[in-house]
Amino acid sequence: MNKRVQATKGKENGPVIALAGNPNAGKSTIFNFLTGLKQHTGNWTGKTVENAYGYYDFKGDKRVLVDLPGTYSLLPRSKDEEAARDFICFHHPDAIIVVVDATMLERHMNLALQIIEANPNTVICVNLIDEAKRKGILIDISKMRQVLGVPVVTTNAKNGEGIFDLLQEVENLIHRPNTTPLHIPQEEEIDVKVKSLTEKTNSRWTGLKLLENDKTTVEKICNLKEYNSVSEELLSEAEKAREELCEQGIDTDRLSEMISQAYYRFSSRMAAEVLEYTNPDYQQRDRKIDRLLTSKLTGIPLMLFFLGVILWLTIVGANYPSQVLSTILFGFERQIESALYLIHTPSFLVDVLVSGMYRTLAWVISVMLPPMAIFFPLFTLLEDIGYLPRIAFNLDKSFCRACAHGKQALTTCMGFGCNAVGVSGCNIIDSPRERLVAILTNSFIPCNGRFPTIILLVGILVNSLQIKMEATVSVLVVLLLIVLSVAMMLLASKLLSKTLLKGYPSHFLLELPPYRKPKIRSIIVRSVLDRTVYVLGRAVSVAAPAGIVIYLLANITLGGETLLGSIAIFLDPFARFFGLDGYILLAFLLGIPANEIVLPILIMGYTSLGSLTDIGGIETLRQIFIDNGWTFLTLLNVTLFMLMHFPCATTLLTIKKETKSVKWTLLAFVLPTLFGLGTCFITNSVYKLLIILQMM
Repeated sequence: MNKRVQATKGKENGPVIALAGNPNAGKSTIFNFLTGLKQHTGNWTGKTVENAYGYYDFKGDKRVLVDLPGTYSLLPRSKDEEAARDFICFHHPDAIIVVVDATMLERHMNLALQIIEANPNTVICVNLIDEAKRKGILIDISKMRQVLGVPVVTTNAKNGEGIFDLLQEVENLIHRPNTTPLHIPQEEEIDVKVKSLTEKTNSRWTGLKLLENDKTTVEKICNLKEYNSVSEELLSEAEKAREELCEQGIDTDRLSEMISQAYYRFSSRMAAEVLEYTNPDYQQRDRKIDRLLTSKLTGIPLMLFFLGVILWLTIVGANYPSQVLSTILFGFERQIESALYLIHTPSFLVDVLVSGMYRTLAWVISVMLPPMAIFFPLFTLLEDIGYLPRIAFNLDKSFCRACAHGKQALTTCMGFGCNAVGVSGCNIIDSPRERLVAILTNSFIPCNGRFPTIILLVGILVNSLQIKMEATVSVLVVLLLIVLSVAMMLLASKLLSKTLLKGYPSHFLLELPPYRKPKIRSIIVRSVLDRTVYVLGRAVSVAAPAGIVIYLLANITLGGETLLGSIAIFLDPFARFFGLDGYILLAFLLGIPANEIVLPILIMGYTSLGSLTDIGGIETLRQIFIDNGWTFLTLLNVTLFMLMHFPCATTLLTIKKETKSVKWTLLAFVLPTLFGLGTCFITNSVYKLLIILQMM
């Protein structure tokens, strides 16, 4: 079965139920509870444009459940919203479950009302009812059913409360479909015009979209077989109705606004009838916290403080586990060699597999796993309590000033985990120009593959200064580098928007979800399985073959020099121009499969051992650098270039897939590299200038 399930009755897989709703309403929690599939529960739209699907059984009958991307409206402004709209309105699911947040009922009902008008076979699932009770929000469910004319069920999805009642209502709709769609009253002149269109399309929502002349919806309607015979007649009648409304002073823009306002008016009236607030202190508490976390004065400093705490815990907490893991993994080397010799493996192949592939894997795992095991759960904790959308809110103005879309702040946050994920997440940006800007600049953000090396290099940098409170100073330096990377990304976005991708920034609405008590078990599962294991698995899959190639380059000699050394010597003059050397530049080039292996390749080249090795602690590594001519400036330039250079292979492939263009993929490779080399050139030139001035 394809991910885009064709929802038609009589399919052998059983009736199809769509799961729709605003982001943060608990939609994916219900999906996971019913199907057992562990889908990521993000705090914003855009986690996927494909419709995730699964199966559940109800009293022995199989049902297909489709988890649609979160959306705020059936008027699509991005690819994910369009995917949700198409499935709800044109794929004819047997029933639709619309999940709404009980604590924000009035706001979430806007989407629910549109869906009910489009497909009356709808069940309203009022989720998070436990949070509503804690906040003193009482909901008259009987009154809601009466007003909406569809089943309404309350649930607490995280513990399964109310789920059986929800499924029973779905079964009732499957066997006895609702044929009385909700009629949201519009202004009288609009109601008159849309009546005839509704009769011909059997859908009031479709009639409204035709009258409104919503381009994407009209195009989709005209392509449907069921409207082939009357599409021209429908378009002609809709055009005539618009002209008559225009004569009455209602142009197209005003028409769209009036239709939208009707939904909000209905939702507001319904909320006034069914909601009762007994304890306003909870709402006041959230507002007080938001005044602190999103204010112009304290929002950014607090954001940097929280990020600093996470980095400090990562830096301090990862050192010892990393050393222990390295000792354990490298300790298995002799046993693996013995096992290979026992089965009569040729010596050369043993060296390739153990000294090449295994040592590379051991290094990548020991360096990556401890920081990820700390960083990702802490980062997921901020997401779970609802803080990440506040970060996006704080950064929105900066992105707009750079002529970039405000949603790029969200994809920037994704990039800290993995740039490939950040690039995929750019689908949430509806403007093609701004989406491309976000894709091309996401690699300016240091991903988890670069963080361990940056942290290690900063540790050596701070250690060389021989100052107190090394860990605290290291955190501050890493924070400064992150701020620099974001600033460079904004500068690159501005340059692209003023040259190759000219245009103005568009605006978007960002919902700030309520603060919620974190679900520790969910945080651990998501951070370990969805992030740590995924990123580590990707790194291992590319590090294994890369280790073999690197070993061969380091052990095949021509003219008394290894291939690795020969290439490094060739690159050295160019690299020196930027305060680097040939081995450094070559390590970055060979590290394209995964940023995690850049440092091991560099050490292997310097030590001429022909294979990666466990070099011990930070002092040993520092001494290797000094022995190979490194200065404070070299260390600084390498750190800056690690911060800004070409994306890894996985990210480049993702960019190619998203843009469908070799040209833009090459630009995504060149752009951060030019910024990185340019920054190194500036620091190198300033350093030399200071030396000259000092000598005068």
